[in-house]
Amino acid sequence: MFRHVAPRPRNSGATRAAILDAARERFARESYDAVGTRDICRDVGVDAALVPRYFGSKAELFTAVLDSYENGAELMAGDRSTFGRRVAHEVIYEAMNESKLRGLLVLLRSVGSIKAMELVQRTGNERFFNPFAEWVGGRDAAVRARLAAAFVMGMVVSREITGGFGLKPEECKRMCDRMATLLQDIVDG
Repeated sequence: MFRHVAPRPRNSGATRAAILDAARERFARESYDAVGTRDICRDVGVDAALVPRYFGSKAELFTAVLDSYENGAELMAGDRSTFGRRVAHEVIYEAMNESKLRGLLVLLRSVGSIKAMELVQRTGNERFFNPFAEWVGGRDAAVRARLAAAFVMGMVVSREITGGFGLKPEECKRMCDRMATLLQDIVDG
């Protein structure tokens, strides 16, 4: 699918932002290996030589895309004693915002690429798992952080794949209560 885009006026900040936006779109729709920097630049209407100038490489552009999404800090915002309840309520009742959904799509599309997974793993550890484990604290913090994150991610993916949980309101309430208890138990150790 080719489209003609008029050349952009010179503005390095705007050009860098436009390349990053186009890369977000591409990496959310296609696998890392299928996306070319020329395609991204064509979407923006700029010369492909600008990717190395602004980002260094395709891998660094991909890392910038990963860094542009929320890093899960909202999980750690708030009192640790209410973690299970806060997160369960969000997963069960609150719609996923577009940014989180696109970030999840980028991650899911990266699974088939060795290079992309290497970048996802590195940034995931640096930006999310290590800070989350530190926030959880105590004995086996890294283990408990991984378990809590896997539980939350699994529930979110399940909800998005099936278009909701398909449960009656009272069932959603029971699921939310159970999820809250399990998450809190994991975090508390």
